[in-house]
Amino acid sequence: MVSVTREVWSMPRGGRECSIADALSVVGERWSLLAMREILLGVRRFDLIVHATGASRDILTSRLRKLVERGVLERVQYEQSPPRYEYVPTEAGRALGPILLSLMEWGDRYVRQGSAPTAFACECGSELHPVTVCGECGAPVSAEARVTRLGAVR
Repeated sequence: MVSVTREVWSMPRGGRECSIADALSVVGERWSLLAMREILLGVRRFDLIVHATGASRDILTSRLRKLVERGVLERVQYEQSPPRYEYVPTEAGRALGPILLSLMEWGDRYVRQGSAPTAFACECGSELHPVTVCGECGAPVSAEARVTRLGAVR
């Protein structure tokens, strides 16, 4: 049985400090993630992103604006007259690539019925199945992995 410390019960009303919650405040909305999927696949112009995601223009405009404001994307002009822009991932945006691939893998395994609609190949030529590993020792990280929290829960 899991024991809950007194610290958990005395959390502030807004919940504990959490990097997952912080990340979700930036990219945790469906249309933001689907727009990032397309942009990371090379679809960078607004009309093409609308078509590929199925998002309404006003919602997509809002999500892309937020991703630019939060430093995940850059809006880069590619045509002068009339002015036209494309969305280019920043370092933070490119870092979402492996996360989206892992989310896709999870969806293929636990959500979808039937075969996966998309597969990717690794540089080695094999079908890609992303795995999270420790950056130091390379050990796979899974639900069964023994991990230890460093520092107190805030």
